[in-house]
Amino acid sequence: MVRQPELGFEAHPLVVDWYQSLGESAQARYFEPSDWQTSRLVAYSMDRYVRSARPSSQMFAALMSAMSDLLVTEGARRRVRIEIERGQAQERASVSAIEDYKKQLGV
Repeated sequence: MVRQPELGFEAHPLVVDWYQSLGESAQARYFEPSDWQTSRLVAYSMDRYVRSARPSSQMFAALMSAMSDLLVTEGARRRVRIEIERGQAQERASVSAIEDYKKQLGV
């Protein structure tokens, strides 16, 4: 697992929280250095967006697309057949392919 780099710039609290949440997310185990650098660029753009006096819908759509590429939403993970499974007794998440899960269930 590649270690999450520091954000490297002062950012809006929403952006800082979003970036920190990436490191805590189960899909981060698949991140390569280029994914972390992409996430830093997305965070920088997100910071500009949330601080803008006139945020544009086009910028929002671009940010959502970039976040989808980083698998930050349930829908994005399902499209690539990754499912996050959290145990009741533990907070640590594991990631499994949905097809493997179906095989285990005999579906």
